[in-house]
Amino acid sequence: MEFDIQMIDSAVSGMSNGKAAGLDGLGEHLKYSHPIVITILCKLLNLFVHTGYLPSSFGTSYTVPVPKQAISLSVNDFRGISISPVISKIFEHAVLVRFADYFVCSVV
Repeated sequence: MEFDIQMIDSAVSGMSNGKAAGLDGLGEHLKYSHPIVITILCKLLNLFVHTGYLPSSFGTSYTVPVPKQAISLSVNDFRGISISPVISKIFEHAVLVRFADYFVCSVV
């Protein structure tokens, strides 16, 4: 099972605007790039699946503390958000869509 261009394009166009650029610094660049970039990205993500190799940077992120309230005085008044590479987010979305039938959740 491969990813198709429409799936990758849907994942890219579905990204929210105004969010952090990610560790790879791409942010909205992919969203507004030439359509050939989506084709190349699709080929790259399919190559990851066929070879079973993922870049080590896909597992990296940094956490940014965000205050829960206007006045935050202790550590418990913050929540963390993780900033990850944009391409890894697109890959995760494509895997979720393509292989959703194979993922099973059980609620206890």
